[in-house]
Amino acid sequence: MDYFTINGNIRLRYAEEKDTALILEFIRGLAEYEHLLDQVEATPEDLKKYIFHEHKAEVIIGEYKGIPAGFALFFHNFSTFLGRPGIYIEDLFVKPELRGKGLGKALFTCLAALAVERNCGRLEWSCLNWNEPSIAFYKAQGGQPLTEWTTFRVTGDKLTDMAGRSGKL
Repeated sequence: MDYFTINGNIRLRYAEEKDTALILEFIRGLAEYEHLLDQVEATPEDLKKYIFHEHKAEVIIGEYKGIPAGFALFFHNFSTFLGRPGIYIEDLFVKPELRGKGLGKALFTCLAALAVERNCGRLEWSCLNWNEPSIAFYKAQGGQPLTEWTTFRVTGDKLTDMAGRSGKL
């Protein structure tokens, strides 16, 4: 997929390195919406390194009538139970003033198509429990919440401390 257009108004394309500042703008927009802006540490250099040089993640940019309107950042994971890769959506965001025009659905559908094209067994993501509009959107797309699972995370000093116990640091 170099790009594709839906109804002449929505264009989806893979991000290029020149989109780094735009990707960071979308990340900040999502963080602001989620009341987590103070947790954004990403820099343009980080994004360039990990997305465009080391290929740790991929980004699709969504445009509405030629205006950058949203993005999806994703990467591959692996299901041992299925014995196949999956796609994990880290971020999916559409600017508030451009919501309701089909861009979120187009991004989501594009990721599903990529998952099928790449023979992935799953498309997964997380959503904050209070984010009812997004939960409703995901359910409308066929997503099912996994209520029997709890997400865990280790970051910052606790991650460094844990790694130090390995004897490798």
